[in-house]
Amino acid sequence: MTLNVAVQMDPIDKINIAGDSTFALMLEAQARGHRLHYYTPDQLSMRDGRVTATMRHVTVQDVKGAHFDLGEPEKRDLAEVDVVLLRQDPPFDLAYITTTHLLERVHPRTLVVNNPQHVRNAPEKIFVTEFPDLMPPTLITRDKAEIEAFRAEHGEIVMKPLYGNGGAAVFKVAEKDPNFGSLYDLFSVTFREPWVVQRFLPQVSEGDKRIILVDGEPLGAVNRVPAANDIRSNMVRGGAAETTQLSDREREICSRIGPALREMGLIFVGIDVIAGNLTEINVTSPTGLRAIKRLGGPDLAMSIWECIEDKLAR
Repeated sequence: MTLNVAVQMDPIDKINIAGDSTFALMLEAQARGHRLHYYTPDQLSMRDGRVTATMRHVTVQDVKGAHFDLGEPEKRDLAEVDVVLLRQDPPFDLAYITTTHLLERVHPRTLVVNNPQHVRNAPEKIFVTEFPDLMPPTLITRDKAEIEAFRAEHGEIVMKPLYGNGGAAVFKVAEKDPNFGSLYDLFSVTFREPWVVQRFLPQVSEGDKRIILVDGEPLGAVNRVPAANDIRSNMVRGGAAETTQLSDREREICSRIGPALREMGLIFVGIDVIAGNLTEINVTSPTGLRAIKRLGGPDLAMSIWECIEDKLAR
């Protein structure tokens, strides 16, 4: 099976290939004989219901500083390609949401990974709230009195933007923190949306586990340990990747959410778990593939493509 694969992603010249899961998927697709086409979200258009993108044929190689070669720009109808990988990073804003509406016009005739309807309807920090018994105590609000009451109940808390990513603007607030008022004012003028407020989990110092589920099945994980004097374990923020195994609690979490992911067409998902607490379900552009493989774990890019090929064959 040779597929025409269009990759909707951030500028390819700006990615860090050492940790980029989109790049891992592209390398594996090329190794399987699929033909790759690359475009950025701003190249999408729809005219009279026909969705096109100005894209370029791309070849990739795992060489830092020389990791891609591009062909000439060509406008292609997305209904004529076999697979679209929806892989641009958040922010999950109206621009991102608009791309899901456009891609929904061609899915599932063209398989979009992940299903654009459910990428739109299941943003990381909202979809997870469908499983409140698996989570730490969580509040979504921008009401100062609600946050103060939550802090009085739970003591130390974490505040983060509802549609943030990569650990940006994540703050720990103490029970009697003199900076809270200023932080609240900063969030108020910076973000129009509500914020996520959660009970602080001190076990984050031991790691925040990223578990990769492929079509609802947990196939690999990496433990991300925060840098000294930081609560953020994201590797782009200095977190260190360590090998890990799934606990019974983590397997329970995966078994609970797996059927919903499968039903929604969310093929490649990364969940975050701290001390047995589910904190996020990442469906927009999850990462972790390269770190898991680098630490001796499975090559999950192979598993994802096997899943995609199987769905197309059926």
